[in-house]
Amino acid sequence: MATGTVLIPAPPMPLTPDALLDFLAARGIPATTYSHPPLHTVAQSKVLRGDIPGAHTRNLFLRDSRKTHFLVTIAEDTPVDLKALRGPLGARGSLSFGSPEALYEQLGVLPGSVTLLAAVNDTAGLVRIAIDAALLRADAICCHPLTNDRTTALSPDALRAFLKLTGHDHLEIDMKIDMGITPDA
Repeated sequence: MATGTVLIPAPPMPLTPDALLDFLAARGIPATTYSHPPLHTVAQSKVLRGDIPGAHTRNLFLRDSRKTHFLVTIAEDTPVDLKALRGPLGARGSLSFGSPEALYEQLGVLPGSVTLLAAVNDTAGLVRIAIDAALLRADAICCHPLTNDRTTALSPDALRAFLKLTGHDHLEIDMKIDMGITPDA
């Protein structure tokens, strides 16, 4: 090695789905995992996942004009207006979807497998997490365990414990209020 050369360690490899489930179990975080065909969209999920109980999620990996990244998790049928979401998130400038490269670099997952459970791979704490308040009132929240061929159900308390263990605070947003959604008449 040349004098003055600085070695920069490689970032840690993202956890595998099985390693994530082991992480949950080793820390006493109760979770139930179901296997199913790979799910790429909410529409596919509704058809192929079967009768998995709990609130099913849609996850948006977003970035603002200053390249701050956000993981926004909402109920699967909740409409989204990115302009209206800027304020509740504290985003600076416009919001757009983050690139697949940034998604993998920061959360260790590929498009189609975006999940709150990917926070385990964000060891630098670069991604801000926001969760719809309605999900946190559900009996169980269903998330992919880093792969789209399984679904893991956790209670809201278990999810909060997981996020705390990964060093992530989360912002609770009320999509019905923040997005101007009115209840069905």
